Amino acid sequence: MKPSKWDRRIQRAEELAATHPFACEVMQFYKHLVGLQKAIYLCVEQTRGEGRSHSRASLFGCQLDVDLLMPKFREFLSDLGTGQAQPIARTAKALISQHADRRLDLLISAWENASEFQPAGNPESMLAWLFLQPYAENLADHNTRTPRRGTPVRCPFCLGKPQVGALRQEGDGAKRFLICSLCSTEWAYGRIVCPACGEETVDKLAIYTASQFNHVRVEGCDTCGHYIKTVDLTKDGLAVPVVDELATIPLNFWAHEHGYVKMQTNLLGI
Repeated sequence: MKPSKWDRRIQRAEELAATHPFACEVMQFYKHLVGLQKAIYLCVEQTRGEGRSHSRASLFGCQLDVDLLMPKFREFLSDLGTGQAQPIARTAKALISQHADRRLDLLISAWENASEFQPAGNPESMLAWLFLQPYAENLADHNTRTPRRGTPVRCPFCLGKPQVGALRQEGDGAKRFLICSLCSTEWAYGRIVCPACGEETVDKLAIYTASQFNHVRVEGCDTCGHYIKTVDLTKDGLAVPVVDELATIPLNFWAHEHGYVKMQTNLLGI
């Protein structure tokens, strides 16, 4: 039986934890988080009807199913509150102790502002955003309408910023895709173009790779100062872009040391 995308993420986190000791703690937390997100996704799937599709041009205007999500949000917080990631555990416990209306307001606010969210600096909103990711991903997976055409900087379904890029085999070469940080939608984007500002001048687009991660590279732009990491699946077909992006922490350090700012921070805030 083919493993689900959630199981592939968990398996990849285990592989990277074993290969890169410096990423072990991060990968252990991520593996726990993905297990919780998988349960949320499956719950939404079962409630809405497995395989049920919907016709929606975008995520906007889609109301949260609060009757379904509110009890699950409390369970999500409870599970994270017993974890080893202490700052997150403390925030989760604090939210559980508050009135349900406070958690509801937090979820609604996070949903309404999800496309602009940056995980760094707001632990409560980050927990709501992480909880809503599988909900948004489920909606995207069952969307039957073709997103708008072109090569937008933002996700064509939810307008979220890209978390990571991916190079996939196409013909004799590789085609570049961007992967949404919220709903995981993928869309094609030019290989020699900055996703942040559209710069196409080769001399202004920096690329950095490290021998320990020969399938992942930093793509920086000297015009706007932003960067994104891209995972080359033609070099490592077992890679899972969102997981490999999270594990390759030294590449973020290099980018920051050279003055680049990430387009969309990950759950570590980097």
